[in-house]
Amino acid sequence: MYKRKIQDLKDELSGSDYKITKCYEASLMGYELPYDLQELHKVRQGLRDRINGLENVLSNIQNQ
Repeated sequence: MYKRKIQDLKDELSGSDYKITKCYEASLMGYELPYDLQELHKVRQGLRDRINGLENVLSNIQNQ
């Protein structure tokens, strides 16, 4: 259960990697960013936080 949810969240995070790359490329070229970087960061950090929380829970369960 936890492992599957963690993997789903990691997949979701990886699925938005291209948006970071597109923003980076646009920034290097001096173009307008194609995505709202603050919102993108907020969403991605939320995913990371959820992943970390579930990994901690899973680790605690396995250590019992």
